[in-house]
Amino acid sequence: MNKSTLLIAVLMLGIGIGTGYWLSGNSSSTVAVTEQDKKPLFYRDPMNPSITSPVPAKDSMGMDYIPVYADEDKPSAERKILFYRNPMNPSVTSPVPAKDSMGMDYVPVYADNEVSEVAGTVKIDPVVVQNIGVRTAIAKQESISRTIRAVGRVDFDEETMARLHPKVEGWIEEIRVDKTGQNVAKDDILLSIYSPKLVSTQQEYLLALNNLSALSKSQFDEIRQGAEDLVKSSRERLELLDVPEHQIQELEQTRKIKKSLHIHSPVAGTVIRIGSRQGQYVTPKTELYMMVDLSQVWVYADVYEYELPWVKLGDEVEMTLASVPGKTFKGSLDYIYPYAESKTRTTKVRLVFDNRELLLRPDMFAEVSIQSDTLNNAVIVPAESVIRSGSRTQVFVVRGPGKFEPRTVKLGIESSGQVAVLEGVAAGEEVVTSAQFLVDSESKLREATAKMMDALNNSKGISEDDSRSVESHKGMVHGSEEMTDHSQMEMDGHTDMEMSEQIDGSVHGVHDHD
Repeated sequence: MNKSTLLIAVLMLGIGIGTGYWLSGNSSSTVAVTEQDKKPLFYRDPMNPSITSPVPAKDSMGMDYIPVYADEDKPSAERKILFYRNPMNPSVTSPVPAKDSMGMDYVPVYADNEVSEVAGTVKIDPVVVQNIGVRTAIAKQESISRTIRAVGRVDFDEETMARLHPKVEGWIEEIRVDKTGQNVAKDDILLSIYSPKLVSTQQEYLLALNNLSALSKSQFDEIRQGAEDLVKSSRERLELLDVPEHQIQELEQTRKIKKSLHIHSPVAGTVIRIGSRQGQYVTPKTELYMMVDLSQVWVYADVYEYELPWVKLGDEVEMTLASVPGKTFKGSLDYIYPYAESKTRTTKVRLVFDNRELLLRPDMFAEVSIQSDTLNNAVIVPAESVIRSGSRTQVFVVRGPGKFEPRTVKLGIESSGQVAVLEGVAAGEEVVTSAQFLVDSESKLREATAKMMDALNNSKGISEDDSRSVESHKGMVHGSEEMTDHSQMEMDGHTDMEMSEQIDGSVHGVHDHD
């Protein structure tokens, strides 16, 4: 082996050793960087995620703060970053990597997460979900009906009420029904009255009858027809003065004038007021009796404005009274009044109940329950799960551990803490029933941010100036990385130089030996 060959071999051996040493140093450097990357960025309060600490700490209950690592959200080569979000203030975003005032890196938001999910979907650490008290319930498919409760007042059925007034002036000679609360049948004699006008009307009727008897055989048709018309008109006057039919027939048969005539009850019912007594002089203005049929009663109830959409004519009604314990009366909604009470902001409704047992008395107070239509096979969720923001109504559906999706829903009947969902939620899905307002605030923030970024990207994308700014920022980042690498190289340079000197020494030693 010649001298040059040996020299080349020694040189290659030195280069190999140096390269291996450098690679091992670089590998250790990479491991060191990885170790460094795994250091926590900060520590978060498990009971209140908005509270953080740059160093390990404990909360007031002695629970350790949860570390948040930088490598948890590092992007992969296949994932596209939409923007970066301030970890301490999620409403602050940046199109390029940035740091906050405390030197913390902005958290990247990836396109694959945002595109594949509904806008506003919230991801929360399961530990945090448990700490903030998130509870859920399963949407069920069952029947539901709304019950509207109100206080009612029993009253008379106005359609069966009758007020009796005399048609003529006169004196009451005999009163047969003289007690309030007394029940009377239709056509029962109430009293007898003496009236000079009735007496004269009877006389006119008798004269007309006698005249007809005398002229019935007349040869002139006009005379016979006039006599018949006179009898007819005289009889009609008696009828218009409420002279009973049987008294008119008796007058025709006996041809004797009655001094007093009977006044009969026009309806069947209960006497609730008497306006005259025996011997009293009465006129057509005098109310003799007030009667009403209590076999059916009305009940008035007040319904609040927000409950009006749920009531309609014909709805079934149940009623209970303190005066009739243990008994439930069933009726129906008969009428909804077309006006509201300004002071109470309620609308009066009229209910009809059967009262043949006469257990319901006017002016009694009762508790009524109006049953609206039953909605069958409806999707039912707890009413507390619904968030009513004014502009929309929504619930949060559980899409996985710590993942909550907002759903705009259309509601139906609400009853007993349950509400029917007509659109937006299917049976079997899990909805959030507590702490949903905390979830909603985060959801709205994310949805607004996503819409803003979509608007920017869909309009023109990133402008050229912004692109240059992004590239410039990336260049600065790369520059800093190069500087870091360069510093690392300088740190490792001493080792490399020592190795070169050792290699050179070896080479020189070979030369000297040779």
